[in-house]
Amino acid sequence: MGLVGKQAPDFKATAVMPDNSFKEISLKDYEGKYIVLFFYPLDFTFVCPTEIIAFDHKLDEFKKRNAEVIGVSIDSQFTHLAWKNTPVEKGGIGNIQYPLIADVSKQISRDYDVLFNDSVALRGLFIIGKDGIVKHSTVNFLDFGRNIDEVLRTLDAIQFVDEHGEACPANWKPGKPGMKPTPEGVAEYLAEHAEEL
Repeated sequence: MGLVGKQAPDFKATAVMPDNSFKEISLKDYEGKYIVLFFYPLDFTFVCPTEIIAFDHKLDEFKKRNAEVIGVSIDSQFTHLAWKNTPVEKGGIGNIQYPLIADVSKQISRDYDVLFNDSVALRGLFIIGKDGIVKHSTVNFLDFGRNIDEVLRTLDAIQFVDEHGEACPANWKPGKPGMKPTPEGVAEYLAEHAEEL
């Protein structure tokens, strides 16, 4: 079942917060913001720390866009905290500054349809609009990571559409024109920009 265009499944779950406290959070806590909700297979593994650290390195860019980043895996909050307390040079993630949710029951992973073999989450990523609607989703297999710059570009496109009511053509980037979602609009856009596609 695809979630794009539907209300994002809400949840209540314990997360390790930026200050290393444990707190029960839900999507409702972030009303009025964009949410980048990403799933990863397991703590103390291989590709996962690279993604988690890469998101942390770009966190200010997400915050500038009124977006919150939240990570989810099936590990407990205690394992998340132990991983945060493990130095990066020893395979840890260090003191990342966004919540990591403990999905021990695997229910959130099920609700977002990313649970693999009833064991771990695939690398699912969901961008949820300020209205709580899922605007974008991608799912990678276990063994290759995501491009955080592309997540930012996609978020920019979603926000451009929200702000201007125009559509974003292929390869759109901030600063590039959108197009009116009409037959005339696409014809006008293609007349000027088809060679650039």
